[in-house]
Amino acid sequence: MFQLPKLACALLCLSFSYIAHAAEEAVEATQHDPFVEAQLDAMDIPYVVDEDGDFRILVALEDERTQVVWVRSRTHTTGSQRIREIWTYGMRSDERRIPAHIANRLLKENSELVLGSWARHDGNAVLILRIQADAEASVLDESIDLAASLGDQMEQRLVSGDEL
Repeated sequence: MFQLPKLACALLCLSFSYIAHAAEEAVEATQHDPFVEAQLDAMDIPYVVDEDGDFRILVALEDERTQVVWVRSRTHTTGSQRIREIWTYGMRSDERRIPAHIANRLLKENSELVLGSWARHDGNAVLILRIQADAEASVLDESIDLAASLGDQMEQRLVSGDEL
């Protein structure tokens, strides 16, 4: 009878474990977080759950402007902390790249931000705020408003119109 070496067996077991873990993460990534849902509902904040399970919120701002903000359902763990991300765009690029002068401006803005930072995602400028995953509803609400305000301010500096 054919026997696999111990190392091959161990690698095979690790592969199956990795595949099972990846499948579990994929399921988690598409399900929305009932904790966030309850907080948004309690604050009467209208939202739509997107295909990734994230909460898409259209925030009304001054001068009849709006800004789309996403509260991510998926959380990240760092040691004993669970962190949730709140995203909004400051600039979308059809070329899927951020010009150097805009990237430098975003880096400068990062040094002045207290909560979160500007990042590149698929060639777009995205503001990502990070808060405790189990933050109180008031903290979540404040963070959504902050993201919307900062995202809209950057959009006004970099893009004409109100597309985001």
